[in-house]
Amino acid sequence: MTENFLEKLFEHNNWANQKIIQACSALNDEQLDAEPQSVTKGSIRQTLLHLVGSQASYLSLLTLSVDARQYTPLEFAELQESARMSGEGLLALARGEQKPIKNQLQTRDGYFVEPWVLMVQIINHATEHREQINSMLSALGVTPPDLDGWSYGEATNALIPISK
Repeated sequence: MTENFLEKLFEHNNWANQKIIQACSALNDEQLDAEPQSVTKGSIRQTLLHLVGSQASYLSLLTLSVDARQYTPLEFAELQESARMSGEGLLALARGEQKPIKNQLQTRDGYFVEPWVLMVQIINHATEHREQINSMLSALGVTPPDLDGWSYGEATNALIPISK
C-alpha cells in the first residue's frame, strides 16, 4: 500500500466539513440559533463558526509565524469558502506539498507544540464538533448527514460491494 493515510484523513475531514455546512445551510435562523439540549459548544451556528474558525487558526499556527497570524471572525455566509481554503492548506501539509514553518510551533498561549500533535487535534476537534451538530440536528427533527468513514468510502468509491 502506497497511499498516504494522513492525506486520506484530511480528505475525509474536508468532505465531512463541507457536508455538515451544506446540511446546516438549509436551516433557518431559529434552528441555527436554538439552544442545544445537550452539552455542546453552543448553538449550531456557534459550533460551525468555531469549527471552521479553529481550522483556519490551526493552519495559521502550522504555516505562519506568531506575528503574522491574524484572527478575523467569520460570518455564516463565509463558512463554506473558509473551510475549503483552510482544508486545502491542511491537505497540502498532509501530502507533503508544504511543510510546517518549524519542527516546534509556538502557540499564542505560551506553549511549544510539534506539528503532528496539531494534525491530530485538527481531526479530533472537527469530528467532535460535527457529531455535536449532528446531535443538535436530530433534536430539531432534521436528519443529519452521514459523515463517518464508511460513508466517505462509499462517496469516493473506495467501499464497493462484492458482487455475487
